[in-house]
Amino acid sequence: MSKILKEIAEIPERAAKFWENSESYRLPLKVPYLGMGSSYFAPLAFRYMNIDIYPELASEYYNYTGKKKLPYAVLLSQSGRSSEAIWCAALFEKYIAITNYPECELSQLHGCEKNISILAGHEEYSSSKTYINTLLSLFRGFGFEMSQSLLLLTEKITAYENLGKKMADEVYELISQKNIHGIYITGSGPNIATAYESSLILSESTKMCFTGMPMALYDHGPKETAKNSIVIQIMAKGGSYERALRLNDLISRAGAHVFTVEEPEVSENLSVIHNMVPFNFMAYYLAQKMNITETFVVGGKVTEVF
Repeated sequence: MSKILKEIAEIPERAAKFWENSESYRLPLKVPYLGMGSSYFAPLAFRYMNIDIYPELASEYYNYTGKKKLPYAVLLSQSGRSSEAIWCAALFEKYIAITNYPECELSQLHGCEKNISILAGHEEYSSSKTYINTLLSLFRGFGFEMSQSLLLLTEKITAYENLGKKMADEVYELISQKNIHGIYITGSGPNIATAYESSLILSESTKMCFTGMPMALYDHGPKETAKNSIVIQIMAKGGSYERALRLNDLISRAGAHVFTVEEPEVSENLSVIHNMVPFNFMAYYLAQKMNITETFVVGGKVTEVF
């Protein structure tokens, strides 16, 4: 088994380890939740679960929003070394750090009141274990019960791998044989975060441009690019479900190649765990078919700005 595939296959084990071993805690409401990349997408999912938090990009908060020092925030950085998260630490009197490394720089700064370790284990490649465990750290802090959902994750990991491989095979065949001019991943509500995270890891892994966006935003214009495009719709039973079905039909008739990812056995809120995993496998298998062996070429896994 390759190192990348091994990391992805460890998702259920590491998720269970976090849920069984992390202490009980409560996360604050009505404060900024700041991160970059995967560490921004995770709290964004909870904003659309109607949790009263303020997820923002750490870079834009630091440069454009954080003009006066505030009492409290939650700073997320899986490495604990991302430059923008560290910059933001100076903008708050106190903060909670959510990281994968308890001894990291972010958790050692003066204002860090508490470090929550996501217990994902070492990760060299695109965020897989760390993204799922970041979500779980937020689920725990906001009082969700995840035990049954994590049992289902373990039971269905092979099915998620098979779905990811199937999508990789079919997408590879399309891009090899047709003039595909756009690849979109769309989601609604909490799964907007899943769309963003999926497009990030697929772009990193394949060196192709995958565009993640809210389904409704795609419906407001980009659907005009439907012909000879690929659209992967992340589905979950919720307020936008019927609209997504109608859009799938519309763009299919307009010439889009439409795929769907859905875990019907969980609620829309909990689906952000399950709907993510097939994309991790898809990224691995598609990169393999394209003979891409390095995940990070232009930069590294950790973005440090100098």
